[in-house]
Amino acid sequence: MTVPDLARTIAAQVARVPGIVAVSLGGSHARGNARPDSDLDLGLAYDAAHPFDLAALSALCRDLDESGSASATPPGGWGPWVDGGAWLTVEGQRVDLIYREVRRVEKSVGDALAGRVSVHAQPGHPHGIHGHHYAAELATGLILHDPSGRLERLRARLGGYPASLAQALEEHYAWQPGFWLDGAAKGLKRGDVHYAQGCLYQAVMAMVQTLGARGRAWILNEKGAVALAGALPGAPPNFAGRVNAALTALDVGAVRNLAAEVG
Repeated sequence: MTVPDLARTIAAQVARVPGIVAVSLGGSHARGNARPDSDLDLGLAYDAAHPFDLAALSALCRDLDESGSASATPPGGWGPWVDGGAWLTVEGQRVDLIYREVRRVEKSVGDALAGRVSVHAQPGHPHGIHGHHYAAELATGLILHDPSGRLERLRARLGGYPASLAQALEEHYAWQPGFWLDGAAKGLKRGDVHYAQGCLYQAVMAMVQTLGARGRAWILNEKGAVALAGALPGAPPNFAGRVNAALTALDVGAVRNLAAEVG
């Protein structure tokens, strides 16, 4: 995987901020499917027991940002799971700095290995964030700076996609489409479109999670998740196209047919 030069340049500067343990590249640039308008996502690992220098990081953000006005949030500034960070524009490229507390990454790896499934509310994530989310980021990202080897040791411990997690996710989600679709049908019968839409969305995400578990594919974000699942072995033909058409038409029967094919 080719790492953008700008990512390496920014990572080297951020790594000099006291308290930053490691820096990694995530998102589409790490997965190799970035588009020209894709943001550059850099994860900043820190240890809450030894807080990083927030003032120094904010000063660096102002120096890097084209507007000179960017600043870094305190940890937790963006919610319990996204945590915090900064939004910058550097040389015309949108750059997201995103905090990750290493002890929570360690727990996430442990949850993944143990097959523990938990889902947590987080603004910006309509399906929620799973407890193994940080482990998924670690597995799919590229470590750019890790002098102590802390992230590398965690990734080695994870060792890929755990079979225990795949089994647990399938057990958690495989039965759910039918449940949500029954709710959607009742909602439409009552004229409660809002409720029906939510149920249809959850039915689709349950199928996405099931296909991801069977294909050992990390589902990191709702954005692009249907296309990702549709490209996996065992997915129904034209899965993404059929999902889009069914959701647009609020067609419960069409989604039910897809659920039957997913099995």
